[in-house]
Amino acid sequence: MALSHLRHAPLALRLALPSIACSSPATRRLLLFAPARPWRLLSTASKPRSLATSAAAEADNTSVGTDGFFAEDSTSWKSLGISDRLASALHGTGLERPSLVQAACIPHVLTANDVIVAAETGSGKTHGYLVPLIEKLCTKSSSTEDGDSENIAVRTDNIVLVFCPNVMLCEQVVSMANSLLDVSGEPLKRAVAVCGPKGWPAVRPDILVATPAALLNYLFDYDPERRRREKFLRSVKYIVFDEADMLLCGSFENQIIRLIHMLRFDEKLLSRAEDSGKEVPLEGSDEYHEDSGSESAEVSDIDDENEDGHIQDGAVKAKNAHVGARRDWRRVRKVYRRSKQYVFVAATLPQSGKKTAGGVLKRMFPSAVWVSGAYLHRHNPRLERRWIEVTTDTQVDALLDAVKYGLKSEVDPELGPNRTMVFTNTVDAANSVSDILRRVGIPCVLYHRESSLEERTANLQSFRENGGVLVCTDAAARGLDVPNVSHVIQAEFAACAVDFLHRVGRTARAGQSGIVTSLYTDANRDLVRAVRQAEELAQPVERAFSRKRSFRNKLKKQARLREPATLLS
Repeated sequence: MALSHLRHAPLALRLALPSIACSSPATRRLLLFAPARPWRLLSTASKPRSLATSAAAEADNTSVGTDGFFAEDSTSWKSLGISDRLASALHGTGLERPSLVQAACIPHVLTANDVIVAAETGSGKTHGYLVPLIEKLCTKSSSTEDGDSENIAVRTDNIVLVFCPNVMLCEQVVSMANSLLDVSGEPLKRAVAVCGPKGWPAVRPDILVATPAALLNYLFDYDPERRRREKFLRSVKYIVFDEADMLLCGSFENQIIRLIHMLRFDEKLLSRAEDSGKEVPLEGSDEYHEDSGSESAEVSDIDDENEDGHIQDGAVKAKNAHVGARRDWRRVRKVYRRSKQYVFVAATLPQSGKKTAGGVLKRMFPSAVWVSGAYLHRHNPRLERRWIEVTTDTQVDALLDAVKYGLKSEVDPELGPNRTMVFTNTVDAANSVSDILRRVGIPCVLYHRESSLEERTANLQSFRENGGVLVCTDAAARGLDVPNVSHVIQAEFAACAVDFLHRVGRTARAGQSGIVTSLYTDANRDLVRAVRQAEELAQPVERAFSRKRSFRNKLKKQARLREPATLLS
C-alpha cells in the first residue's frame, strides 16, 4: 500500500493519538516470531562448490560464543595469519577478535585463490577482505624493502581495486581501510575513493575504491591515449567486488563485463610474455582492442540512482556487438598463468538460474573458494520480528505505534542512543512518513535518492551520532554500516526478497540483537506467508529472489502452475 496519498490527507483526523489506544486487536494483528537456531558457519546444502570446511567443523563441534557472531576464543588475528602490526591496528579500532565469517574467509584471501564470500548482513565481510589484502600489501612492501636495489627499480607496486555500486559505500570502505593505523598514527595502507565529484588522486594509493563508471571514465576519457591505462591495469593485483550481486546484474553488468575483460586480458598478456621470455609489454598492444573493440561505450561522469535508491554510475551504452564480449567474459577461464586475485562479496547471492549472480559466478570462477554464512538468506535468531497487518484506516496508527515502541525500547547505554530506521518503497512515501512523524512531534531525518549527496551524508552522520529516526528508501538498505540500529520498521513491505533481507539486516549486526516491525496489507499477505514459512522451517527464502518480479508476481506464477494439478486431482 502506497503511503504517498497520506501526505495530502487531512492529517489532523488521521493522526489523532487516542485512536492508537482504542484500536482493536481485530484491526491490529500483532504477531511475534523469533525462533532460535544454532549458528553454523557454512551452509553446505546450498553450496556445491569448494567451501571452508575446517572453519565449519570448528563452528559445529565447539561452543562458539554466546552470540553466534565471534569466532571461538582460541581464534585470534594472529592464528589466521595476520601480523602483529596489523593485529595491533585492529585492536586500536576495537576489533579485538575476528567474527566467524572473517575467520573463515581471511585464510583463503591470504592465498592466491579467487574467493566468493556470501554471508548475511552485519557479519563482518568488509574487514573480511580488507584485513587479508592489507596484510598482503604490507608483506609485499616488506619483502621489496629487504630486496636489492635492482628489484626496487623495476618493481610495480601492487594495488587493491575495490568496486562498489555507489558513492556512499565507496567512502565507507575508504574510511574503514584508513582507520587501520600504525604506531605513527598514519594508515597502514592509504585508501582513496574515485567516485562522484572526486577525481583521480594525485598520489597513487595502495587501495583504490571506485564505482565502475568512475574508473571507466578515467581509463578512457581522462586517459584517451592509453598513456597510463596499461600500467595501471598491470599494477592492479587484487580486485574486490563489494555488493557483487548488484554489480553482476542489471545496470552495472555491462560496465563490470568490460572491466573484467580488460583485467583478464592483462593477465593473459603477462602470462604469454613470461612464457616467451620477452619483456612484458605495457603499451602498444592492440590485441585487447581487437577482442573488445566492439565494446564501444559512452560512460557518463554523473552518478545517478534508480527508483530503488541504488546509485548507478551512468549507463554504459554498448553497441549490439558487445554481446560477443559478454560471451567471452562469461566463458570458463582458459589455461594461463594467473597474476590477479578476484574476491566477490555479497549479503544476498541467489543461485537459482544461470542469469543470477551466483549462477554467473559458478560459470566464471568454477574453482573459486566459497565461504558462506550460516544465516545467508535465512532468519537471524537475534532478531525479534513483529508482523502487523494493516488497512488504509489503521496504517498510520500502526506506524506511529511501531515508531514509539522502538523509541521506548531499552537500549544498552554502551551502545549509544536509540536508532530506528523506517523504510518505504518510494521517495513520495518517505516524504509522507516524514511529514506524519513531524506533525506529532517525532523528529526524523530523510535519506533517499532525491536528496543531494551532501544532504544524505549530513543526515546519515547525524543519525549515527545522535540516533533518533531515519526515514529512508532502499537507498539506505544496502551496505551502509550504521552501528547499533535497534529497530527497523517496514512502513511499506519490501517489493522483493533481496530488499527485504537487506532492510532487516540493518539491525542485529555484529552480534547485537534487534527488532523488525513489518506492516503489511492484504495485498502482501501471500508473500508475508512465504517469508514466515521459510523462517519457521529454517529454510532460505531464495526461491523468492527476483530483481525483475515482485514477491507477489512470483507467488502468482507458482499458483498458476499448481492450478492444473489441482483440477486433475
